[in-house]
Amino acid sequence: MKMQEIKDLSAAEREEKLSDLQEEFFNLKFQLATGKIENPGRLKHMRRDIARIKTLLSQEKAQSAAAAPDTAEAKADD
Repeated sequence: MKMQEIKDLSAAEREEKLSDLQEEFFNLKFQLATGKIENPGRLKHMRRDIARIKTLLSQEKAQSAAAAPDTAEAKADD
């Protein structure tokens, strides 16, 4: 999944996609432990997709936190 595809998703869709990927990643790790995994390289791609989504979510959270004090200061000045 490319970063642009993730950016095109809504916030709720990103959260849902993240939980789905984490669940699927867990299942793949379980298959790896039991020796029944068909494509072990898929773990690497899933781990990176999860990291991409988490990165975007944390960036958005930091941007909203940076914007929040500005609005609080403006209200305090009134």
